[in-house]
Amino acid sequence: MNTPTAPEAVVAAGARSATVTRNTAETKITVSVNLDGSGKARLSTGIGFFDHMLDQIARHGLIDLDIDCKGDLHIDGHHTVEDVGITLGQAVFKAVGDKKGIRRYGHAYVPLDEALSRVVIDFSGRPGLEMHVPFTSGMIGTFDSQLTYEFFQGFANHALVTLHIDNLKGVNAHHQCETVFKAFARALRGALELDPRSAGVIPSTKGSL
Repeated sequence: MNTPTAPEAVVAAGARSATVTRNTAETKITVSVNLDGSGKARLSTGIGFFDHMLDQIARHGLIDLDIDCKGDLHIDGHHTVEDVGITLGQAVFKAVGDKKGIRRYGHAYVPLDEALSRVVIDFSGRPGLEMHVPFTSGMIGTFDSQLTYEFFQGFANHALVTLHIDNLKGVNAHHQCETVFKAFARALRGALELDPRSAGVIPSTKGSL
């Protein structure tokens, strides 16, 4: 039996970009982000539908995203999906820096056929997730729909954001999940955009986030 080891985090940061490596007994992950990218993505998690959802974050968030994960998929997808959420959250937290000049808040409604989802995000420095998505199917391909919550919980906890996710309508679980990820991407993009009217200013009356 493998003895669990403590996570190792190796971080290299630049201007609005960062790379985080996280190795445990369950997953080995490297995530690179460029918050001022053009939506390019290189994704390898071993779960096809999950890669498809991560591609939505890159494409619709205009974030360059490089994710490589080797996880214990012989067990199930839980550790892979959760740990990618954690590591992506760490990378975004590092890349955004002191948050000077960002809009801080972002929100989006995204439809896909019969499905409609809303996501609201605040780079508050206080992690929190409220997610209400009544998936109509437990599995989407080989992806367990319950793991959507684990991904966003990991992200919120480590990016230090307040995140509200609601699926307002939906019959097809694929559509439900895709509208959630697309709305998250658009909300993220809005929150991370630099506001020319607030250049160099931390968007908080407290003076810090």
